[in-house]
Amino acid sequence: MRCIIVDDEEMSRQIIGKFVDQTDYLEKVGSFDSAIDASAQLRKESVDIIFLDIEMPEMSGMDLIKVLKDKPQIILITSEQKYAVEAFEYEVTDYLLKPLTYARFLKAVEKAKEKINSTAPVNTAPKDDSVFIKVDSRLVKLQKQDILYIEALRDYVIVHTDSKKYTVFSTMKGIEKNLPSDEFIRVHRSYIIRLDKILDIEDNTLVIKNKVVPIGPSYKSELMNRLNII
Repeated sequence: MRCIIVDDEEMSRQIIGKFVDQTDYLEKVGSFDSAIDASAQLRKESVDIIFLDIEMPEMSGMDLIKVLKDKPQIILITSEQKYAVEAFEYEVTDYLLKPLTYARFLKAVEKAKEKINSTAPVNTAPKDDSVFIKVDSRLVKLQKQDILYIEALRDYVIVHTDSKKYTVFSTMKGIEKNLPSDEFIRVHRSYIIRLDKILDIEDNTLVIKNKVVPIGPSYKSELMNRLNII
């Protein structure tokens, strides 16, 4: 999270800056001894958090909050308790009193992080559940859930579905790399299967539809780990 520090006391800026450096998900993009300078910078670029002192000459921290249009998370850091009620009227994230400890600083930052995450836009784009396979000179679109298993055949692979099979010039390694690992698994040097299509497993074989697929010794442990066994 991008943050700036605004405090007219150099020692305070150094302490807050050190705390920021100790927090791996914070990035300091500015440090200002004047709210006026900070305001000018905020008109040019947005930040996620402002660590803001209140009592500063010419323009106070409260004045800066009032002029901000798109308010980031604001964590006030001051030596005076008396501004707390007014501060929370502006919906600041937290109000910290000097001298500051890292534990209290981190608690405020975690609160800011939770608020940022709760307001982050949700990706509502539909999930693409299809793949294209090259058959001769054509690209054929398949739904991933329609694939039963994939079988190696010398320099080709055969993609088996419920209704049809497709012969593709490719390698098992290339096919495996382009399939989602949470849906497909290699169970033999010559077979990749779709996990939710397994009907039965016995010893070193499994059944998908009417096909008995061998399970290679080096692949069996990973397969067992991926199954929901009760």
